[in-house]
Amino acid sequence: MAYAVPVMREPAEMTPGERMEEVAIVGGGPAGSSAACLLARAGRPVLLMERSAEPHHKVCGEFLSVEAQDYLARLGVDLDRLGASTISSVRIMCNRTVAGAALPFRARGLSRKSLDEALLRAAAESGARIERGAPVRSIGPTRAGWRVDRSTGDPFQASALFLATGKHDLRGGKRVTTGARNDMIGFKTHLVLAPAQRSALEGTVEIVLFPGGYAGLQMVEGGLANLCLLVGRECFEGVGKRWDTLLEFIGNGSSPMASRLDGAAAVMPRPLAIFGIPYGFIHAPLPSEPESLFRLGDQLAVTPSFTGDGMAIALHSGFMAASIYLRHGRESAMYHREVRRHVRGQIRLASVIHDAGRWPKGQPKLVRAFQVWPGALRSIAALTRLRPGAIQRALVPP
Repeated sequence: MAYAVPVMREPAEMTPGERMEEVAIVGGGPAGSSAACLLARAGRPVLLMERSAEPHHKVCGEFLSVEAQDYLARLGVDLDRLGASTISSVRIMCNRTVAGAALPFRARGLSRKSLDEALLRAAAESGARIERGAPVRSIGPTRAGWRVDRSTGDPFQASALFLATGKHDLRGGKRVTTGARNDMIGFKTHLVLAPAQRSALEGTVEIVLFPGGYAGLQMVEGGLANLCLLVGRECFEGVGKRWDTLLEFIGNGSSPMASRLDGAAAVMPRPLAIFGIPYGFIHAPLPSEPESLFRLGDQLAVTPSFTGDGMAIALHSGFMAASIYLRHGRESAMYHREVRRHVRGQIRLASVIHDAGRWPKGQPKLVRAFQVWPGALRSIAALTRLRPGAIQRALVPP
């Protein structure tokens, strides 16, 4: 999905009686909520707007790397209390070929529904104002900052705007994603596995390569397994655009996955889906884009799911945006330059692996290579993480 370059019109004047917020955050996922927590703890007035009125699930692999865990601990989120699963190894499969290795860190599994609600609570307890159920319709630059127009209530202005709407764009703030890989459809559902299959999966994230895409399966909280997969549009059309036939297609090509799904019961009435994901995208601010607009999470960068560091990058962007704002004010260009530098290398490598993982002729060769050299899986897991120096830069000053 390639978006048109947004036209930045002449900044508008402030309407008499229009209220002014210092910082407004659009989106209550990990990126937006983490920024709200940190700004509120620093004594800054911050308004966070989440379009959903109720807790809800999102399409996500729900894999928390060690970097994501560190950020969450700094925000006061207790993963043990939330029941997060523990993941210490990875298995990758294609047809009947299986390769495995220990991860270079202990990962955790937690549903986005539970995680997002915990982060929103943390933001509220830190002093941020949370408004839910009033979606933002559009944004636009003004001489004082940004005007925010919502579906309910009067428009208002914000001196700084943090855009954390995930893969969804707002009118007046669309990303330019030309060149990104965006022909994939993402699906996610939660399953209750048969007891023997749950025992076999415990402590492991399994990745299944199939012609046209790949799937990930791991345990999350409450004894549930998260099945999240990416499939090309052509492949999905080839199986009749049906979820049941897609699962049958994947199981026919992977006996281990067929075994996992045998006797499994779906918790959700239907899988969640998302289209046109711009994998490999990293935001580059336009010369015409005003200062004071901070893009967070998937508005900033979208790393391929294969390497499982999307939530760490989202949290990193929230920490970085808050840190830059507290140190330098509305210098959003500085923020975007720094975070691009932090994530560019790992997203490039993840994109190469993503392409290899979905190429039918290359998939069996990739798994056989991992069988011969299991350490390669550990190396990839380590090389597609945020670097310690980047994390240190993101820590908010005392």
